[in-house]
Amino acid sequence: MQWEQITNVILISSIATVAVFILLGLYQWISRKSIKKVDAEIRWMPLPLLLMTIVYYLFDKVWIVATRPNGSGEPAFPSTHVMVVTTIFFIVTIVIPKYIKSVAIQIILEFIMVILISLTCTGRIMSNMHSLWDVLGAIVFAFIFSEIYYIIIRKGKKNAKRLHQNH
Repeated sequence: MQWEQITNVILISSIATVAVFILLGLYQWISRKSIKKVDAEIRWMPLPLLLMTIVYYLFDKVWIVATRPNGSGEPAFPSTHVMVVTTIFFIVTIVIPKYIKSVAIQIILEFIMVILISLTCTGRIMSNMHSLWDVLGAIVFAFIFSEIYYIIIRKGKKNAKRLHQNH
């Protein structure tokens, strides 16, 4: 299997991971009869994904900063594969403790995600689809998106705790 195929499989697996959370969110919405009762971690998950989509559109269609090193002329910055995989797996590491209580399993899953992110970064460069800067730019964007998500989730938990203490 070539690097490009490996990175495509990892991309699809990261999207499948989001699909699991979408299904969980739909289940919670239906069973709890209110979208407000869906876990905040799931309810806010679309935000970083939307930000990622906007950045993809801007750099792929509006403002082309760099083209692929393979000479195809296609937009390269930031690497979409790396941005998607890294954003999703960063978000999942924030969410894991809510749903998986075993610290050992959390560590194993986080280790697997780090390996998959590393393989995606390496694979996009090795397949001559992206430069190091395309990959680093994607990681920076993924960090920003997941940090925004983390801040919103953390703020929501603090507000919920404060409300609970007042009643």
